[in-house]
Amino acid sequence: MLQTQLNRRQWMARTTAASLLSATPSMATAVAPASPRPKSVAAIVTAYRKGLHADVLIGKILEGWRQDGGTGPALQLASMYVDQFEGQDLARPMAAKYNVPIFDSIEQAITLGGNKVAVDGVISIAEHGSYPYNDLGQHLYPRLRFFNAIADTFKKYDQVVPVFNDKHLGPTWVDAKRMYNRAQALQIPFMAGSSLPVTFRKPDFSLPLGSPIEAAVGIGYSGLDIYGSHSLDCYQCLVERRSNAEQGVRSVQCLEGAAMWRAIDSGVVDKQLVNAALSVIPTSGKGDMRDDPSAALFLFQYVDGFQGALLMLPRFAGGISTAIRLKNQTKPLATRFEERLEPRHPHFAYLLKGIERMVHTGKPSYPVERTLLTSGILDRALTSKHQQHQRLDTPELTFQYQPVDYPHAPHIDLHADPTSPLRATSASS
Repeated sequence: MLQTQLNRRQWMARTTAASLLSATPSMATAVAPASPRPKSVAAIVTAYRKGLHADVLIGKILEGWRQDGGTGPALQLASMYVDQFEGQDLARPMAAKYNVPIFDSIEQAITLGGNKVAVDGVISIAEHGSYPYNDLGQHLYPRLRFFNAIADTFKKYDQVVPVFNDKHLGPTWVDAKRMYNRAQALQIPFMAGSSLPVTFRKPDFSLPLGSPIEAAVGIGYSGLDIYGSHSLDCYQCLVERRSNAEQGVRSVQCLEGAAMWRAIDSGVVDKQLVNAALSVIPTSGKGDMRDDPSAALFLFQYVDGFQGALLMLPRFAGGISTAIRLKNQTKPLATRFEERLEPRHPHFAYLLKGIERMVHTGKPSYPVERTLLTSGILDRALTSKHQQHQRLDTPELTFQYQPVDYPHAPHIDLHADPTSPLRATSASS
């Protein structure tokens, strides 16, 4: 048994003492007179080291939005389950520092070693760690295994609480759909996705729902699997705002080499939008994008006829962007989805704000179907690449969802009551 792990008797004694302290009216009023009572969450993670997703999400619950000891979300970390303890592990020292138990199973982390669901929410971070790849190049993180263990616990004790899944579902389509179907069957409030749809945009702009979007092109970088998910989430968070509710995607194809450049030169992909998207991100500065030997083009046809296009430039591009053409406007709109490093990857604070809001309200801050769709597009694109770039019909991706008008950084007040309506205000941190 790990030093930071507790048996049930120790945990109940500690919890009882903490409950008595927090129940004292004068103490509660003196500490946070205007703040909502924190909701408890269990963290289910693959690995926890500095800079990993567990650090920049869970660390903000423990140490504040900036991870410097200041004010943080109205969440309290009640427990952890850690799948792999790697070198330079932070899970054990952080657990010891903040008196957070690390349990041996996901069920124990959710029940706090008892016989009921004892937390208000679950944050599942199956990203990073030593896991295999499949033939499509997908990193086989145990997201489905984590989710099934969470759902099994809910079913066993006949109670559900909100769940957030970091990054895309899956990573395979089969896994993604199983996760979604089970969440629907058990009526679990469920969110998932990248931090980048809610990050800072440069230049900053927002599109109202129902915008007359005629065309859009995205640019991504790094690995097709690991950053294809981020890039597709960013692309989809904009194009879902076009007129009419999202109806899904009917075909997907991945092109490489001469075929992808022909698609751009022939006008299948809008070259002006490619240039606009490239203009707002850094590049390697070496040669031309056509010199990138790892370049790939994801083409996906939406049910309403809209042409989706994401150009992955792993070695040439230095960021993620999307360019959009609106009806009756000749000049494209283009923005970069920024990945700032300081203070401590701040875009994750805005993702955590959305998670905080869901845990407090019991309702997802934005629809998980967006991430289900992008998870499916990515899986089908990698399948097309593996199958000699065939165009794949995707009836499984022809589903509808209604987007919501959720803001991005810095137009979310990190210190606002998570139960109150969102306001388009500049954050104070």
